[in-house]
Amino acid sequence: MKQAINPVYRKRLFAHRIGIALSVGAMLVGLIALIWILATLLINGFHGLNLALFTETTPAPGSEGGGLANAIVGSLLMVGLATLVSTPVGILAGIYLAEYGEDNKVAQLTRFVTDIMLSAPSIVIGLFVYAMYVANVKHFSGYAGSIALSLIAVPVVVRTTDNMLRLVPNSLLEAAFALGAPRWKVAMMVRLRAVKAGVVTGVLLAVARVSGETAPLLFTALNNQFFSADMNKPLANLPVVIYQFAMSPYDNWRALAWGGALLVTFSVLALNVLSRTVFTQKIPN
Repeated sequence: MKQAINPVYRKRLFAHRIGIALSVGAMLVGLIALIWILATLLINGFHGLNLALFTETTPAPGSEGGGLANAIVGSLLMVGLATLVSTPVGILAGIYLAEYGEDNKVAQLTRFVTDIMLSAPSIVIGLFVYAMYVANVKHFSGYAGSIALSLIAVPVVVRTTDNMLRLVPNSLLEAAFALGAPRWKVAMMVRLRAVKAGVVTGVLLAVARVSGETAPLLFTALNNQFFSADMNKPLANLPVVIYQFAMSPYDNWRALAWGGALLVTFSVLALNVLSRTVFTQKIPN
C-alpha cells in the first residue's frame, strides 16, 4: 500500500525543485552567454594574431598591415607603474585596517570608502583624474593613465589584504606577542608572512582588473598612433586602441581590434589562473 506524503513535505519538495530548476536555468543562461562571447572572440581574434601584431605599430587609416606594438608597450608601462604605486599603498592600508580597524572610527570610515570605491564606475575615476591632473597640466599623458588605474587597483588590494589578514588565527599572534615581539613586527613578520600568497593573489586580481579598463584611459592617456615610451605624453594602450579600431570602417583595423581583444582576454585569464593555482592560499592552523 502506497504511503501518503505529508502535504507540508510535498509543498516544500515542490518549492525546492522549483528553486533548483530556476538556479540551474540562470546558471545555463550565464554559461551560454560566456561561451558565446569567448567563441566569437576566438573565431575573430585568431585572424588578427600574427608576429606583426607584436612588432609593428598601429597602421594609418585605410592602410594594410601594422600591429599593436606601441599599444602593448604603452599598456605595460601604465599598468606596471599603477601596480608599483597601488601595491605598497594597498598592502599598508590593509595592514592598518586589520590591526586597528575594529574600534577605530577612522579605520571604519576608510573601510567604508574603500567599499564604495570598489563599486565606483571607472569612468568616474577617469573624470576625476582629468579634472585634477590633466586639466591642470593641459595635456594627456601616461602618468595620468597610471594614476587613474592606481585609484581603481588600490581598493582591490586593500580589501584583499584586510580580509586575508583577518584569517590568521589569534593563537599564532598570541604566541608571537608572548615572545615579546612588538606589534609592528608581529604584523609585518608574522601576520603578513602567513598570508602572503593571498595578498599576492589580490595584487594579481587588481592587475587583471585594470588591464582591460578603457573609460578612464579615454580621459587621461588618450592614445598615440606612434611608438612612444614617454609617460609624460599621450600614450597608446590596448583598451583605447581596441575601442577606436573596432568602431572604424576599415577591415584591417577591425582585425587588429579583435586580435588585441583576444590578447587582453588571454592576459587576464592567465593572471586569474596564476592567482588561483600557483598562489593558492594556505592559512596556518
